[in-house]
Amino acid sequence: MLRKLLSLFVLCCLGLLEHTPPVASTGAVPSATRTLVWGSGLEANIVLPARFFYIQTVDSSGRNFTSSPGENTFEVKIVSPVEQFTRIWVQVLDRRDGSFLVRYRMYASYTDLHVHILLNDKHVAKSPFILKGPVYHDGCDCPQPSGSVWKKDMQCPVSFPQIEQDLALFPRVDPDRNALEVPQRFGQRQSLCHYTIKDNKVYIKTLGEHVGFRIFMDAFLLSLTRKVRVPDLEFFVNLGDWPLEKRRPSERLHPIFSWCGSNDTRDVVMPTYDLTESVLETMGRVSLDMMSVQANTGPPWREKNATAFWRGRDSRKERLELVKLARAHPDMVDAAFTNFFFFKHDESLYGPLVKHVSFFDFFKYKYQINIDGTVAAYRLPYLLAGDSVVLKQDSGYYEHFYSQLRPWEHYIPIRADLADLQEKIHWAREQDEEARKIAVAGQQFARNHLMGDSIFCYYYKLFQEYAKLQVTEPKVREGMEQVEQPNDDLFPCSCHRTPQGTDELDWKGFMALHGFYNSFFLTNV
Repeated sequence: MLRKLLSLFVLCCLGLLEHTPPVASTGAVPSATRTLVWGSGLEANIVLPARFFYIQTVDSSGRNFTSSPGENTFEVKIVSPVEQFTRIWVQVLDRRDGSFLVRYRMYASYTDLHVHILLNDKHVAKSPFILKGPVYHDGCDCPQPSGSVWKKDMQCPVSFPQIEQDLALFPRVDPDRNALEVPQRFGQRQSLCHYTIKDNKVYIKTLGEHVGFRIFMDAFLLSLTRKVRVPDLEFFVNLGDWPLEKRRPSERLHPIFSWCGSNDTRDVVMPTYDLTESVLETMGRVSLDMMSVQANTGPPWREKNATAFWRGRDSRKERLELVKLARAHPDMVDAAFTNFFFFKHDESLYGPLVKHVSFFDFFKYKYQINIDGTVAAYRLPYLLAGDSVVLKQDSGYYEHFYSQLRPWEHYIPIRADLADLQEKIHWAREQDEEARKIAVAGQQFARNHLMGDSIFCYYYKLFQEYAKLQVTEPKVREGMEQVEQPNDDLFPCSCHRTPQGTDELDWKGFMALHGFYNSFFLTNV
């Protein structure tokens, strides 16, 4: 319910609903008392790799800003009242629509945190916001014992359509049978991970030669089990691009978890490894994530180039046709290859290669073409989050959220063979305001459904529902090894949660020791 209300609020701010709040006039001055602040990053119990919340600029008459008041308008400080130093990195991202996304990454846990939001040295809204602790950082191995409490804290949706659709094919799951049959069917030709989660510990056995992509799944499972106690379950993850289970529903199916699904396979779909890693590494080693895109959406709509844009590699024949079309109609389409791999013998026909373009520079163009690669193009979440309209190719492949997207509401559909691409670009040019509305609706969908909290909710709900289907006990099988939680020797985290309650003395003792470590680190390193 809260997600729907937030969605309506932002749509109102952008002027896309009939009953919209008044819009601030040119030259308006932000008001510290009228400006709005909300979001999960103001809740102590919501633990994410990077927490976040929002600021909507409002003037003294209660009118919302719909353009940026300046990227340095607000100052945000997050401090612990009982410690001299806090290891917290804060970024204030200007979304250029009158709102700001504030994200912060904690590198240690604290008793309490105070979030100060300042406008010209005046507190904004109800600042300082107080997070009563303990406030755990992402690296702290301190799972919430109750899944229902965790889901409530995270404000997870009651259901996900794709999970219901996928699991409907598996009325019962037999871990014992799967442990024997899946390796026999797929283990010699494919790359798989056989996982067991038992007593909230993660165990793995790899099958096949190319298993490097296990790092993404390992990292996410460890992160999730640090946050909430996951039901015991046993499952297989496909590390390749293509979904595997091609049997008909009337045959004996094996549940294979994959990052992509297709209309002619029966795999259980998870969020892609790319989106999953971007959630884990936000404000870390990745530069492209669902938050950073929101601060880099290019010029305002009216100033964008009215050309359809695409860059990528030659991983599908339709991409060759797209580049060919761009050469014939450069006034409508700007498409080129940055790498050749699959059709190297055709490089002379479709080259030369062009230099890589920063993903954020894509949004200098009004129209973004999303066309399949080897499977679904994993860039779609980021394209939707921008401020351009997506022209999405009809496809037999899908990601975990595609079933919630609606053509002509969240994106402009184009035929699989691209035969109507020029027609759709012409329509978008002629119906500029309608195209803008589709762009904003797609952007709002991404903000509501593809942020880090939604990804954690999706995985947990998938594991929870899958665990209910098991008819034999999940086991730590022969040949499995435990995937260990990473150590943080410099800033150790002691969990106060126990099934029986809180050990207050242990927690206070830990925080006293933690304060010493913090002071020592920042003054001596």
